[in-house]
Amino acid sequence: MDTLEKKYYKISEVAELLNIPASTLRFWEKNFTIIKPKRNDHGTRFYTPADIDKIAMIHYLVKERGLKLDAAQEQIRSNPHGIERRHQTVARLKEMRANVQAMLDALNSRR
Repeated sequence: MDTLEKKYYKISEVAELLNIPASTLRFWEKNFTIIKPKRNDHGTRFYTPADIDKIAMIHYLVKERGLKLDAAQEQIRSNPHGIERRHQTVARLKEMRANVQAMLDALNSRR
């Protein structure tokens, strides 16, 4: 998540960034100890870019790889750096694929 510019993000912003419901974020916060957003006096959650990276890693494990929550937690516990690197590699590959597809679409539209 190199494009994150703010110091803190509200739950609705994180949900929009990652394209997942806010209720999923709240559920994952209860089940994954690595997600610890700061809260103000009113209980509003504030996520740092590091929190968002961790949530994106969980999203990768649970939604993209199809792991159950217990298996995802074990993966994070046993090999957090390997999972993070793999997630970053997959994200870069998806970005590259989207760029190539955009170039192909532009070429095809010129025909």
